[in-house]
Amino acid sequence: MKNILRILILGSLISWQVQANTENELSYEKLLPQYISWAIATDQEGMKIGIPLDEKEILLAEKIGVKFPEKVRVIYVDEVPYPYENEHLKQMGLSLGFIGDGIINEAQAFGYSIYVRKDLNFTYSKLAHELVHVMQIERTGSFSVYSLQYLTDLAKYGYSKAPLEIEAYKANTKYGAR
Repeated sequence: MKNILRILILGSLISWQVQANTENELSYEKLLPQYISWAIATDQEGMKIGIPLDEKEILLAEKIGVKFPEKVRVIYVDEVPYPYENEHLKQMGLSLGFIGDGIINEAQAFGYSIYVRKDLNFTYSKLAHELVHVMQIERTGSFSVYSLQYLTDLAKYGYSKAPLEIEAYKANTKYGAR
């Protein structure tokens, strides 16, 4: 009888965890359009104020597979933007480990705009990492599709094991000695 009770309790806990994860994914999917709208506006602003890649950086972007490297802009900021003013998006970012105590976002691609912290030593390898994200956005065909995949992967695997991040970190290694 005790074993049956243990199995029932364990089954209930597993079912609850699956349901909780599903609800989180659903809530992420509901919040995603808000995040995407904000990110697209952030990209558009970056396109207006950003610095184009130089010749060496364009060659790097081409090696990585960016289709339109001439569109890429780098914007140096005190802090990489995030929609902190939207409480729901803030909570989403916290739950995914995207933002929070001790987490410093050094750089991020929003379409063709790459926002970089001014205090970051933005090396060739770090640029390569961000250019991989630009290439991934192009490859998916839209920032919306990319964002859904990226945020779902964060929820499922965590930042360091997310497939899109692993792909980008390979560029850090490949282009690190420049």
